[in-house]
Amino acid sequence: MESHNSLIVDAVITWVDGNDPGHREKMSQYIEDKNSLSNKSVRMRYDQVDEIEFAVKSILKYAKFVRNIFIVTDNQTPDFLKDIEKAKKEYPTVFIVDHKTIFEGYHQYLPTFNCLPIESLLYKIPGLAEHFLYLNDDLFLLRETNVSDFFINNKPVIRGFWTNFYEDIWYKKVQKIVYKFIDKESKENIYGFKKGQQNIAKILGFKKYVRLDHTIAPLRKSTYDNYYIKNSEILDLNIKHRFRHPEQYTNQALANHLEIKKDNFVLKNDYQLVYFQNYKKPLWWLKNKLKRAEKDKNKLFLCMQSLDQCSEEKLVYIKKWLHSKYD
Repeated sequence: MESHNSLIVDAVITWVDGNDPGHREKMSQYIEDKNSLSNKSVRMRYDQVDEIEFAVKSILKYAKFVRNIFIVTDNQTPDFLKDIEKAKKEYPTVFIVDHKTIFEGYHQYLPTFNCLPIESLLYKIPGLAEHFLYLNDDLFLLRETNVSDFFINNKPVIRGFWTNFYEDIWYKKVQKIVYKFIDKESKENIYGFKKGQQNIAKILGFKKYVRLDHTIAPLRKSTYDNYYIKNSEILDLNIKHRFRHPEQYTNQALANHLEIKKDNFVLKNDYQLVYFQNYKKPLWWLKNKLKRAEKDKNKLFLCMQSLDQCSEEKLVYIKKWLHSKYD
């Protein structure tokens, strides 16, 4: 059995520059309501403020065991890698992988504006290690990590809690009735991160599910390969939708529940996460939260979702903080 130190581990980050006029133009060809391209809910999913540079730097600084970092994009390159010579010198282990590469054999589903099909095919990245870490571009490591924070005896460390499905939670049942009564669209009709986790747990025959949060997911390539060879219809279910659909599933939850079925996992009931979802609170509160995150040695992950929605004053402070921590 491989020791932690000899285990080869790669990292994979999905990224899109939604500010790119080319990307917006491409999306406009597939979206019915063109005005929705400017909606806050849409922009939150696609816009970025160069967070990916710090996501990469946080891995290079605090996960030195990672061999290669693959950034999966749709014919785009983050600003910090655009100078090719400089990138080769400063980031020799960082590589761009285009959607066309991982969608080989599934090109009919491109272009896609949905992270779920992309996540479903990450295991097809050429040269990807059997053990890899998956993260979004808004997720950063807060401090030094070891392989054993993600894999113990080759088994993925799953951070989460066993949780009931929505239909087994009383207040969710009440909510459903209220929504029907006031004719409001139920959340059943839209994809959600937790809903997607429940979808796949049900498909796999579970009566409850392990609820994930926005942390780094330790995954094994063969887990996907072995499952999708025998269950190609489940793969098609996730990759055929160009935009999010309520029947889709969260890909990390697929891998986790497959590992649970094989008893090839270590469950950790601690997300070790500092999470920012909105930036409406005052600047002093934000500064204090970051200061506490720095001090709490148990916290490994920092997720700053939708930074593009941050006010100018707060964004300037956060970018300065990111530079001072990771440069």
